Amino acid sequence: MLYDSIGVGYTTARRTDPRWMAAILAALGEAKTVLDVGAGTGSYEPADRPVYAVEPSSEMIGQRDKDAPPVVRAVAEALPIRDYAVDAVLAVLTVHHWTNWRQGIAELKRVAAQQVVLAYDTRLHSEFWFVREYVPEIAELEMSRPSAPDIAEELGADCIIPLPLPWNFTDGVFPAYWRRPEAYLTVRDTCSALAQAPRAAVERGLTKLQADLDDGTWRQRHADLLELDEYDAGFRLIVSR
Repeated sequence: MLYDSIGVGYTTARRTDPRWMAAILAALGEAKTVLDVGAGTGSYEPADRPVYAVEPSSEMIGQRDKDAPPVVRAVAEALPIRDYAVDAVLAVLTVHHWTNWRQGIAELKRVAAQQVVLAYDTRLHSEFWFVREYVPEIAELEMSRPSAPDIAEELGADCIIPLPLPWNFTDGVFPAYWRRPEAYLTVRDTCSALAQAPRAAVERGLTKLQADLDDGTWRQRHADLLELDEYDAGFRLIVSR
């Protein structure tokens, strides 16, 4: 289980960003009950309605707050609840980790009439400057994962909402530090893209990044990014009713 190893200290690096939380709440709308699939530590679980959680990693479950919604250890491909047991199902940055993502999507549709899925466009992730310039091996991993357009099609989505990353984003998703490159020198253990890439490739890339930061090459090359307040890394909120 990937997150039994990289999930240690997850709550420190992966903190709820209120801007994404607001978008998720808006997408859930009037749904009275919610099932959070691949819930992790519960970063984006609503606090204003009953929520139930499913998470396969014992490490992640152990980091949930004592007042967090009840959680069952299970996988998305075999959700342990009856048909249409909840009003909406929520899946935040989890589909790309599922063993059989299409089966998991079918399960989301089975247990709720509404699905809210946060995923990302793997093509845009693969074009991210960190991948392109420092660890291109990550692109192979990303392109093997289900992409937001594929997930939207499988769900029969009603709408797809872009979620750009503000420069001061608080949730340490892989491209979160697009304007804060120094952070990549220390976050590898809580980022699945870095944790799953070949270790030698990551070490080589980080050494090159350190050198480019030290001599100003990175800032010269990416001066345009330093002028932006937000960046589209391909994150999409997919809503199906």
